[in-house]
Amino acid sequence: MRRMRIVFMGTPDFAAVSLQRLLDERFDVVGVFTQPDKPKNRGMKLQPSPVKEIALAAGLPVFQPAKMRDGTALADLQSLQPDILVVVAYGRILPDDLLAAPPYGAVNVHGSLLPKYRGAAPIQWAVLNGDAVTGVSTMYLDREMDTGDVIYTAQTPVGEFETAGELFDRLAVMGADLLVRTLRDIEAGTAPHTPQDHSQATYTRPLTRDDSPIDWNQSPRAIIKHICGLEPWPVATAELGGQTFKIHAADYSERTTHKAPGTIVAAGKDGVTVACAGGQTVRITQLQAPGKKRMSAADYLLGHTLPVED
Repeated sequence: MRRMRIVFMGTPDFAAVSLQRLLDERFDVVGVFTQPDKPKNRGMKLQPSPVKEIALAAGLPVFQPAKMRDGTALADLQSLQPDILVVVAYGRILPDDLLAAPPYGAVNVHGSLLPKYRGAAPIQWAVLNGDAVTGVSTMYLDREMDTGDVIYTAQTPVGEFETAGELFDRLAVMGADLLVRTLRDIEAGTAPHTPQDHSQATYTRPLTRDDSPIDWNQSPRAIIKHICGLEPWPVATAELGGQTFKIHAADYSERTTHKAPGTIVAAGKDGVTVACAGGQTVRITQLQAPGKKRMSAADYLLGHTLPVED
């Protein structure tokens, strides 16, 4: 029996894991669509996406349309004669004519347990919101964002101090596993269609640097989840001693205080302890001063002082 011809659409590391897995499992990937190369770093040289790098290494044709609705992307797609589209964090809304082009339509890997966290940055928001459990879903794409029938889901606990970056890496592998199962069952004609309960849907938005500042009026857990959820980007920030630091990690503290939230109440070998809501405190353990490298708070304090209010 002829294998399904797959066109893969994706851009970042999360998608690259799925593409590599399909290649390793010898699926018939006949072409790849990814976002145009973007300038990065100080030299602002154009850098290919992680998906493009894998595709080129595998000798696959790569398409990087700047627009999706001018007919060029559709013509390129039709030239590949795909049976199915696999879309993983492509970063573009696909028009109806592209979704309808392959006989089996389009499937997507999404980093949440749908219908929860439709939209952008679902992995980060699961951490930011302090969820105990999250996961990945495969679904059929339709014209609305993340509303298609779910095929399979897989869930996992979220570690108390697990960062969004760490969870991202785990879910990328889980998503690739689920994608392999999904495609095999679609090919066999056994893949389910489970309509989402749209009344239970929640939506997320992209994160920006405006989300970085820590609100010390929150509980210790909310603050720690804020720090974990913004790691490695855009990274939590806090003003300490008149400087704005990036805050990479923190821990719970048993110390209590009558000082106002945001006040430094201790600074030493255990880190920088800051007052927060309800007289509780949080201990910053890793930080980054302006223009400096990331380091432990204890190491920073070996050569610097911060104003402490007892």
